[in-house]
Order: sequence, then structure tokens, then C-alpha cells
Amino acid sequence: MHHALKWQVLLSALLAVLLTACGFQLRGAYPLPFDKLYINLPDTTELHAQLKRSITAGSNASIVANQKEAQATLLIPSDVTAKNILSLSATGRAREFQLVRTFTFRLVDGKGRDWLPLSQIVVRRDITFTDDLVLSKESEESMLWHDIQNDLVQQILRRLSAAKPPETPAE
Repeated sequence: MHHALKWQVLLSALLAVLLTACGFQLRGAYPLPFDKLYINLPDTTELHAQLKRSITAGSNASIVANQKEAQATLLIPSDVTAKNILSLSATGRAREFQLVRTFTFRLVDGKGRDWLPLSQIVVRRDITFTDDLVLSKESEESMLWHDIQNDLVQQILRRLSAAKPPETPAE
């Protein structure tokens, strides 16, 4: 019975991750202060696709393929992932890791004026590791990276919704 319960829990967790990985999630409405956004990322990246899906579904804005058509541009100077060791076992093997994604971005208008100044979002998740569960731990790590990206997209949307148009200088 105990073994069957473990499988039920694992299967439930896997189903939840698969649903979020395919983009299914309850979306809040994010009223954005611009109508057309250009995302300065290759449109073949998973992050670009997820941002586009979330913005199109949850706001009044659309994503444009040409920066000249955009009212605002999302610039991404850096997006770095890291896997840091948090603790070691008595034998000196890594026992616990922290997955970290550090995302730096800026939102500008067509003249390079800030809607949002250079900002940073850091998302972290901890994971334990044991040698006898290598495959399940690799799967768990993959699920956590997806969770980190989902969290990142939601935080980006919240920040974009708080953006203010640049002041137009008086002529």
C-alpha cells in the first residue's frame, strides 16, 4: 500500500508539471500600458513563445515581429541559469542543489527611453540529490526548470503591467 501511494503522488506531480509545461495555467489579466510589444529574443526560443502566448492571452497587447512597429521593446541583456551546490554528504558528494535563473531586462520605447529601467528577476528552487534515484531526480530537475520559467514569465508580466510611458519632453 505504501508503494502504491508513492506512485500516486509521483504521478500527480508529473501530471501537474506536464500541464504547466504545455502552457496550461490559470492566467490573470495583465492590462499592459502599450498595444504593440517587440521581444528582443529569437522567436524560436521557448521563453519568447511562452511570453507571446501569455501576453496575447492575458492582455490587450500584441507581439509584433518588427521592432519599428512596436510601441515598446523588451530588451534582455542577460538570462543566466546556474546549479549551485548547497550541501555535501559526509562522503563529500553533493546532496542538495539550488537551481537559479537570473533574468535581466529593460523596456524601452522606439527612441530608447525607459518604460522600465534595467531590472532583474532572480528565481530559485532547491532540489536534493541521491545516487539511487538518479533518473527521478533528473526528471524532477527538469520539472523545476519549467516551474522556474513559468514563475519568471508571470513576474515579467507583472512588471510590464506596472511600466510607465516615458515622459515626452515639452516642446
